[in-house]
Amino acid sequence: MPRRAVVVGAGLAGLLAAAALSVHTDEVIVLDRDELPEGPEHRKGLPQGRHAHLLMSGGLAAMEDLVPGGSVRERLLTAGAHEISLSSGMLALTPEGWLRRWRHEGPRMLTCSRALLDWVVREAVLAGTKTEIRRAQGLELLGDAHRVTGVLISTDAGRQELDADFVVDASGRGSRVVRWLEALGVTGVEERIVDSGLVNATRIYQRPEGAEHFPLTILQADPYAKRPGRAGMVLPIEGDRWMVSLAGTRGAEPPADPDGFLQYIRELPDPILGRLVSGAEPLTDVHTSRSTQNVRRYLEKVRDWPDGLVVLGDALATFNPAYGQGMSVAALGAQVLSRELETEGFTAPGLAAKAQRGVAAPVEGAWAMAVGQDIWYPETRGPEPTGADRLITRYSRRLLKAATGSYPAAAALASVTSMEANASTLMRPGTLLAALNGPALPPLSGPPLTPAERETLAGL
Repeated sequence: MPRRAVVVGAGLAGLLAAAALSVHTDEVIVLDRDELPEGPEHRKGLPQGRHAHLLMSGGLAAMEDLVPGGSVRERLLTAGAHEISLSSGMLALTPEGWLRRWRHEGPRMLTCSRALLDWVVREAVLAGTKTEIRRAQGLELLGDAHRVTGVLISTDAGRQELDADFVVDASGRGSRVVRWLEALGVTGVEERIVDSGLVNATRIYQRPEGAEHFPLTILQADPYAKRPGRAGMVLPIEGDRWMVSLAGTRGAEPPADPDGFLQYIRELPDPILGRLVSGAEPLTDVHTSRSTQNVRRYLEKVRDWPDGLVVLGDALATFNPAYGQGMSVAALGAQVLSRELETEGFTAPGLAAKAQRGVAAPVEGAWAMAVGQDIWYPETRGPEPTGADRLITRYSRRLLKAATGSYPAAAALASVTSMEANASTLMRPGTLLAALNGPALPPLSGPPLTPAERETLAGL
């Protein structure tokens, strides 16, 4: 009998899941309630889509492994994305001081609009696999507590049952998977929410003439200062444009009006972003979003997980987007599913449960990074920090301080941030020694600009 897989959600996680499933099925149907754009344009169902996104090298490698028909990296670079070294290609003010720029390239990341990334991946998956996208909304799962057998969907023609041998929920932050599972008799799902109240405000600017090679610049929020966090970023995107993205936690939310937006930039801890923006022409209005809370569903802990169902991406866990790891987590999760399918076989009993446990590994690292900082903002809503949280924070801050003047510490942090290595890397003897020794070089008094970059900044 022909085998069919159904994926709920045509975002990044859903399309990468479709690529993984297509090798093992006769048909993959991806459902989405949005009318998807025919080019790199924003869509309604992605509230965070207008804001800054960073594709880390670990996530990119997973995409390259999953998507057939050519390189995702090359497609994105051809379309205007930028490739930036975490070690040498950016200016970053952290809570512990300015990071240095080292000679070693180290891990890289890609920057572009989320609309471009989604469009490139969608086109590649549709061209290289037997995947079909249908405009429909998933209403509930079919089957029982032992096995999921399809999805009840709503279309313009009404409700209908769509049978499937395998279902992936990749429906994003608005996923109703917990309720869907309860309707099947699967209960007791543990959930955790940590909400710093972060608000994003973003505006696109024309990059000033002469600033073609100015690096990505980020001023990070300080979660340890016992006051609301404020952050800002100028990153290059396609079309010779800059994306200027501000972020503030509860009590320091950036405004949506242009004058307030500029004033917020000027009040950040360093004047560099204000100087950059002063010489740039705005191309859009200011767009804001509040879809930033950290939410985790511990589905891997469900005792009797039903066969035929896996949950990926934001449907499984959402992160404060300030830390830039959500897309990479989605890609790594789809890669885990792909490997389990290759090892176990499409209909193997227990495959879905094993895959769901495997998907939790990349989620855990990103969750620890996001929540480990968000819990310290004074107005954060969620569980109080534990003794273990305090111990981890002390070590993290010591390592970050060391990274401002120690290449071994900086390299270890870059490998984990890029998701090329998991968090256990930070506990290796060499990294522990680097954190213990602290920075070998004195702290920087300002951003580590090259002479050419200083000249560019002076001319804006």
